[in-house]
Amino acid sequence: MTRPEKPRRSAKSGFDPFRLAEHGTNFRIETFAGVTTFLTMSYIIFLQPAILSGKMTGAPTNMDADAVMVATCLAAALATALMGLLANLPIAQAPGMGQNFFFTVTVIPAAAAVAAVRGSEPWQVALGAVFLAGVIFLILTLLGARRMILRAFSPSLRNAIAVGIGLFIALIGLKNAGILVPDVKTDQGWLLTKHLATPDMAAFLFGLLVTAGLHARRIRGSILWGIVATTALCYAFRMMTPLLPESVTGSSWLAQSQLMTWFQPAEAVFAAPPSIAPVFLKMDVIGAFCWQLAPMILVLVFMDVFDTLGTLIGVSEQAGLTRDGEIPRPGRAMMSDAIGTVAGAGLGTSTVTSYIESAAGVQQGGRTGLTALIVAALFLIAPIAAPIIQMVGSYPAITAPALVIVAVMMMRCVTNIDWNDFTEAFPATLIIAGIPLTFSIADGLALGLFVYPIVKLLGGKWRSMSRSALIVTGILALLIASYFVWIRPMTLPPVKGETQTTSVETE
Repeated sequence: MTRPEKPRRSAKSGFDPFRLAEHGTNFRIETFAGVTTFLTMSYIIFLQPAILSGKMTGAPTNMDADAVMVATCLAAALATALMGLLANLPIAQAPGMGQNFFFTVTVIPAAAAVAAVRGSEPWQVALGAVFLAGVIFLILTLLGARRMILRAFSPSLRNAIAVGIGLFIALIGLKNAGILVPDVKTDQGWLLTKHLATPDMAAFLFGLLVTAGLHARRIRGSILWGIVATTALCYAFRMMTPLLPESVTGSSWLAQSQLMTWFQPAEAVFAAPPSIAPVFLKMDVIGAFCWQLAPMILVLVFMDVFDTLGTLIGVSEQAGLTRDGEIPRPGRAMMSDAIGTVAGAGLGTSTVTSYIESAAGVQQGGRTGLTALIVAALFLIAPIAAPIIQMVGSYPAITAPALVIVAVMMMRCVTNIDWNDFTEAFPATLIIAGIPLTFSIADGLALGLFVYPIVKLLGGKWRSMSRSALIVTGILALLIASYFVWIRPMTLPPVKGETQTTSVETE
């Protein structure tokens, strides 16, 4: 496999707890990587409160948005710090996109009946469900089940996950930039936007080309410098917007920034943090411990297990950290995720998971847990530095170029798939296509894992698998089939024009 070029080795020292010299990195490189990862995922600081409070979905949940913001930062800081200290991996964690919408749109309404009986709020019972899911994560980790699953992945599947995540990241980047928009006529797929001559597109293309040019010249910190340059350009555009004609600015996010939160120039660097009290330790665990919410809890378990596994494999492959097909310290990495979810529910936020945006920091040279600690420190600072962080994180055109560049780097793993073995190529293709098309790492990964042992058996290649891998993948195929047939449909709303019993799975 072609590995990313390793940075120059730092000087050896007597105290090197993160083994920086061994990984060919140093404090400056890890800091650059940490800042880059944080900036590319900082949108969660502002999206999470909008989603959990119901402001984004138009259905208020009564969760305090300011308190959720603080809870999000604290949960992300704790989980990411644990990832750095326990697993020594450059992977950041925070409440997951996808899980937060599932929490708001599906779990909270399902918890309403239970909450009415108990005299609590539906969101409190929903947080209890997240807590119970986190406990299950923890038990699975302690029993070694998640490590057994990880070891069952063949090299082709691991590289397919990296490629699928790369395409997923590219899709997210292009969607966030506004280049791709949903096809509202057919409600299927994406279309190229009609509004290309806007400040938004100019900012995105400027950032993309500057970052690509710096990266091509092997400038250290190219993604971070691209973000800084794009921020400066956006600030100038924001000041010029009133002077530009309506035909140019009419569909621009910058032109709408007076009504929305797109790129509001920071009036200060620091501000007093809000109180976390309205959501802190408000979860209703006893209320969530019921049969009505059992399907929701199982879905939360499924999403987090496969999101975390996919991210660990994809980012580790990109960073060149795998040795003989093994990810370093996977049990500790998964433990940090499980503890983060349990603690996050107590703090007042939805499921915590590993972030694919960590690949941006890895591309900048991050190789150790020091990168994760830098991210954790920035999340701790975020509540008091919200004005400056919001200026960058609330405008997708600034961070979207970084995601597209990272996607290009992850696509190299496609050459490491065994295309000559159809029993490897077939499930690998389903994973590569499934992750971006379902807009879910968990669902895309499940498609490939479901067919993997079956096609191995039908193709007569099952003897090439170890007994443990055959057993684990077989059990996973049965569990995935049961999940998609019986459990997942119970958590989805009916398709327009159909009843709940005949609904087709949609996202």
